[in-house]
Amino acid sequence: MEEVRPPRMTALRELHDAEDRGPFSILIGTILSARTRDENTAKVVRALFARYGTPEELAAADIPDVERLIRSIGFYRVKARRIIQVAKIIAEAYGGVVPDDMESLTSLPGVGRKTANCVLVYAFEKPAIPVDIHVHRISNRLGLVNTKTPEETEAALVSRVPKEYWLRINDTFVMYGQNVCKPVSPMCGVCRIRTMCDHYSRSAASRGTEPPPEHPPPR
Repeated sequence: MEEVRPPRMTALRELHDAEDRGPFSILIGTILSARTRDENTAKVVRALFARYGTPEELAAADIPDVERLIRSIGFYRVKARRIIQVAKIIAEAYGGVVPDDMESLTSLPGVGRKTANCVLVYAFEKPAIPVDIHVHRISNRLGLVNTKTPEETEAALVSRVPKEYWLRINDTFVMYGQNVCKPVSPMCGVCRIRTMCDHYSRSAASRGTEPPPEHPPPR
């Protein structure tokens, strides 16, 4: 894990470190982050919470005003309605306090396992493994898992990776996936862990070059 320390923070880590709104800003930021660039997510969340700082305030917001504040992100109309819905539930059913368990989080509109795990990690620092496209791709390329879906990847990583690393997996793999281990044309030549990577070993073999030594299986 030390070999792939991210060069900068993800949007959710930035919110965790900089926001003073607590878990609610992480929950809303995670919902808004879907199919949105990190830098856009952080900027939009700051603008949104400058106007609506609590679940109660966002729950009472006008949809057009929220749309205006978040219109630079993908699917902003759908997301505006969704975050207002979520804010109403948090305000009315949970007394304005974001729950910190998987069952309650996934009962919220538009909140699946990945979003719930992000909230557990970034809002509450509870050990969990949020699996997005980067975590899924890199885990399979490295040979940590051999899975078809993010859900399978999460289960496999939970069973194979020591719990002490869980809080860092999403941060690390997301930034590495955006900058080095890209979906198309991964930058294997600059990758510091290529000698431990199954994908690189197979690529070297197909090119007829000397493959790196076998790495030991994960503990």
